[in-house]
Amino acid sequence: QVQLVESGGGLVQAGGSLRLSCAASGSIFSINTMGWYCQAPGKQRELVATITRVGSTNYADSVKGRFTISRDNAKNTVYLQMNNLKPEDTAVYYCNADIRRRRSSLRSEDFWGRGTQVTVSS
Repeated sequence: QVQLVESGGGLVQAGGSLRLSCAASGSIFSINTMGWYCQAPGKQRELVATITRVGSTNYADSVKGRFTISRDNAKNTVYLQMNNLKPEDTAVYYCNADIRRRRSSLRSEDFWGRGTQVTVSS
């Protein structure tokens, strides 16, 4: 079994900062790409940022220059530093990871956390 547990969400004023963390645990051999997605009320889940195992990053245009994704492979953890937050960033933020569970198999599986609420007040 694999679990992804997010933390760090909360309520913040516009212009403020939050740091999200997501720790993966369980039956894990290695983790490929990790990422953050968000879903606002009435909208579809959308990409925020992703990071590969070797540190290549990709960001949604709306967060470039404000958010930074990073990871600690030794801790199976991914982070999202969110600066200069805007009311439109309000959403549930979900962690995602592409996980290889066995040394004997190259197959990887997609896992999601349960989400953490980020609310930005104006």
